[in-house]
Amino acid sequence: MTYLDHAATSPMHPLVIEKMTQVMQATFGNPSSIHHYGRKAHTELENARQVIADALAVKAHEVIFTSGGTESDNTALIETAWAKKDQGKHIITTAIEHPAILNTAHYLEQMGFEVTYLPVDSKGQLSVDSVAAALREDTILVSVMTANNETGNLLPIRAIGELLKGHPALFHTDAVQAFGKVPVHPYENGVDLLSVSAHKFNGPKGIGFLYRKDGLRSPSFMHGGEQEEKRRAGTENLAAICGMAQAIKLLSSEVQAENQEKYARFSQIVLQTLDNADICYQLNGDPEHKMSHLLNLRLADVPNDLLLLHLDLKGFAISTGSACTAGNVDPSHVLQAMYGKTDEKIHQSVRISFGYGNTTEEIEQFAQTLVTVIKNLKR
Repeated sequence: MTYLDHAATSPMHPLVIEKMTQVMQATFGNPSSIHHYGRKAHTELENARQVIADALAVKAHEVIFTSGGTESDNTALIETAWAKKDQGKHIITTAIEHPAILNTAHYLEQMGFEVTYLPVDSKGQLSVDSVAAALREDTILVSVMTANNETGNLLPIRAIGELLKGHPALFHTDAVQAFGKVPVHPYENGVDLLSVSAHKFNGPKGIGFLYRKDGLRSPSFMHGGEQEEKRRAGTENLAAICGMAQAIKLLSSEVQAENQEKYARFSQIVLQTLDNADICYQLNGDPEHKMSHLLNLRLADVPNDLLLLHLDLKGFAISTGSACTAGNVDPSHVLQAMYGKTDEKIHQSVRISFGYGNTTEEIEQFAQTLVTVIKNLKR
């Protein structure tokens, strides 16, 4: 089997597993305990926090450990909403956000908040002007993802941060798909809150963090003990946190740049093979502003569910979009936002995403198999 669905989740790096195993074997103490075992665990916890802070170029105090991207997104939106509800109840987000944002926004609408879902163009790109036009005096939060998990598009986060400098609204970005692939620096982009999940960059599942800018005050989303300086209750998952930090150590800015260059070559192999075979295809997304590890293709007259099934039977795992819909192959809400709900492209598009462990030989074999399967399905 060849795994080409790294945008859904990624395999853990062997050194991450090794670090987690060491921690589980030798550091079982509770980081909140004051005895030797607790102090040892606390040291590991804070070392991991510093690794993350250094990667973001922020203060260690601004990193809050969570169970992953969904909790981080929920925390950012719900805490901000309740903290600022007396100043306004208007929230801005986009139509192409991850379900962790969209479903939280729907929940807040039920609680009396008003949400504006900004549209995107046919390339899946967001206009900064549309953000400016949607801003109101009672806007308390703007949440725009750093990179889209289906098209790989990089959204204009820095420009939005500049726009919001003179506005009291907080700025949150879901950086789950971007972190570990491209540099993510909240200070430079004017970001107040930022969500990350470790399993997208060869770390363990069930762990992530929320960057929250110093000085922000809000009621805690999680209630219980006084962990994370009373900002997130619950005993920290130390082994997973250390595994996440180890994964980050392996992804220096130089390694990220090398990976993006390698994945761009992989994409070119796939596209060139399709061209050579006279296969009709369309690239979904904005080729001028995207991450290279993710390739979303519309293959004309080829049902994506059948294509996915036949490729799986031949040993290649790809997807039709976000994996966070409980195994469903429902139409992509991202492509619907780009093309309209009835466009045939939605049912003819697949997502191919590269990552750790993939080789040039695998991609060449995949591309040839893709051509064969497409031709068979068209017959």
